[in-house]
This record gives sequence, C-alpha cells and structure tokens, in this order.
Amino acid sequence: MAKCSDSFRVSMSVYGIINLYSAKTRSGVIQMVKQMKWKLFPKKYGYFPYVLLIYLFIPAAILLEEEGGKQVAGYLLLLLFLISYRQLYYVGDSRKFAFWLSVQMVIICFQSIFYHYNLLYLGFFTANFIGWYANKKQFQIAWFALMAILVIPIMYHTLIAENLSMQQLYIVPFLIVILASPFGIRSMNKNMQLEKELDEANAKIKELVKREERTRIAQDLHDTLGHTLSLITLKSQLVERLITKDTKRAKQEIKEIETTSRTALDQVRELVTDMKAQTLQEEVTQAKQLLAAANIEVYTYFPERLTFASSLVEHMLSLCLKEAVTNIVKHSQASRCWLECKEEDRAIVLRVKDNGVGAAKQGMGGNGLEGIKERLALLGGTFTIDSNHGTALEMNVPKVKRPEKEGEVHA
Repeated sequence: MAKCSDSFRVSMSVYGIINLYSAKTRSGVIQMVKQMKWKLFPKKYGYFPYVLLIYLFIPAAILLEEEGGKQVAGYLLLLLFLISYRQLYYVGDSRKFAFWLSVQMVIICFQSIFYHYNLLYLGFFTANFIGWYANKKQFQIAWFALMAILVIPIMYHTLIAENLSMQQLYIVPFLIVILASPFGIRSMNKNMQLEKELDEANAKIKELVKREERTRIAQDLHDTLGHTLSLITLKSQLVERLITKDTKRAKQEIKEIETTSRTALDQVRELVTDMKAQTLQEEVTQAKQLLAAANIEVYTYFPERLTFASSLVEHMLSLCLKEAVTNIVKHSQASRCWLECKEEDRAIVLRVKDNGVGAAKQGMGGNGLEGIKERLALLGGTFTIDSNHGTALEMNVPKVKRPEKEGEVHA
C-alpha cells in the first residue's frame, strides 16, 4: 500500500508538471498568435504594403491556365515571392535584404520564361525595394540586375520560343516604367530623409536658441539688478545703524533707497520689454527660415532702416507678419512668397503675397485674419486682402501716435 501511495504521489507530481508546461506552452502560442495578427507588415508604412498585394491577382489568374504539377509549382513560387515581399519590409541587414531581393528576381525571371511573359509585372514589387538603396553602388547593381531579369524573358519569348510578336510588345512601355520607378522612389526617399534631418537640425537650433536666451536673461538680470540690489542692501544696513544716532541722515538714505528701488523697477521693465518684443527684421529672418523649410521660395524687400512710432508698433507688425506667414505655410499650397515693407510719409506699409490657392481656401477668414485685424486696430491701422491670384495681404499702420483719450492711463 505504501508503494502504491508513493507511486500515486509521483504520478500526480508528473501530471502537475506536464499541466504547468502545457499551460506555459499554450500561453506562449497564444501570445505569438496575438503578435502575428498585427505584425504582417510594419505599421509605419500604413496601408501601402497591402495595396501592392492587389498586383498578385494578375499572376494568380495566369497560373490558373496551367495544369498539374506545373500549376502547383507556380503557386508555390508565388507563395515564396509573397514571403520575400514581407521579409523585405523587416530585414535591416544589407546582406539579408540583398538575399530576399535576389529571391524575387529569380522567381520573376523563372516564371516569366517557363509560364507567361506577363508575369514580368511582378517587377513592380522589386523596383519598389531597389529604390530603398541609399548607397549609389548597391542601387546601380540592383537596378542592372532588375533590367537583366526583365530583358532575358523578352528575348527568350521573342527569339527562342517565338511566341511574342510585334503586336504583343505592349508590355515594353510597362517595363520602361518598372525600370524608371526605382529612381523616383530613391529620389523621394532621399528628400524625405533630408526633410527629417532638416527638422532635427531646426529642433536642435531652437533648443540652442532657448538655452542661449536663458543664459542671456540670467546674465542681464545679474549685471543689471545685482549691483542695484546690493546697493539697496548696504543702504538698508546703514539706515538701521543711523536711525537712532542721526535721524536726518537716516531719512536721506531712505529717500535714496526709494530712488534706487524705482530705478531697479524701471530696469526690470526694460528687461521684460526686451524679452517680449520682437523686431521686424528678426521676424523676417524667422519667416524666411520657415518658408524655406516648407519649400516655398521667398523674396524680401525691406529697407535697411524703418522709423516706428514706438517699439509696440514694430512688435505688433512682427506678430502680424508671423500670423500671415504661418497661414501661407499651413494652407496656401504656394510655391512662392513675397514679403515687402516700405515707409511712406504717413504710414508703414507691410505686404505679404503668395501664389497659392487664395484666401478663401486658406482659411484666413478665421482666427488668423481676426488676430491680424485686432492687432492693427490697436495701432489705428488697416488692412486689405486680395485673393484673385493667390493671396495679397496689405497692412497699413500710421506713423503718428493716436491722441490719448481722456482718462486713459499709461505706464
């Protein structure tokens, strides 16, 4: 009985281990299945890889005309082609990429010779991936290989099999498109890479500018207020000692402290004004950078010196220019832009013009235009907008200060 009991316990232990292992295996398989559901193609490419799969219906329909083992072999090669298509989206190693690309080329050449020359349309898949090569030498090797696997079947069917007549050479223009497409794809990828690098560089520049601005502000605060606050501290200590010994001198020192504190307050206001205000020339520089990043040619016409009624006028015009340029980049679809400012006898005139789709389609009737309108109203200025050929926005600000209204308080 003891032996039976021991055997039973051992059996139960083994059974428990098997169940535990089976549970882990099942959970692992389930996890793998869940991952495979959304990893057929990388998400970053969107629906593009799935759209290209439509072209596989053409070779699948052609293979229906075959019979027996030849048909089965054809579909197996098509399946291998599909596997290589998926793998090319994932492999990062250049050797593996070249291997799967070679697999595709061999399948295209083989099926185009022994099945039907219309299977050369599969070359659209391979042409897409050849355009991914950034290295010029690798790109050239792959492109010449693609040209070879397209030309060989045509020559075979024309010269050897003699089943491709002049009337059936309609396929040649499509082959030319296949051979040209890698250049377009490679150019597009290079532009995308350059735009990405430009965005990264602009982000770094903005970060460096922010750091430089923080350093400048800290230095200005230290240089401007450090001495003044130290002087106030020393005079406060002097007043504390004199208040019981020399009341008249203490009162004089307190007045000096008040004067010094007012000076410090004025200095702080000047610093804050400098931080907030943006000169028109600075805004023009930033506008040119923004337009250039959006691939919009910009032409500027600004005099070396402009006379503004106050720094507030210049700052408001800078904000109006920023708003107008932002609208052009976001909505205009323009390729050219003109920024012009001129000083007339009684006004400063700022013009912003583009060759885009027009103000009605740009959305400038919304918050953007309202913001410009409100800022100009504060300055007693006006603006006009013309959207016949692109959009032309003209802002007019008087050079003479408005008379102050009764009871109006200014700092």
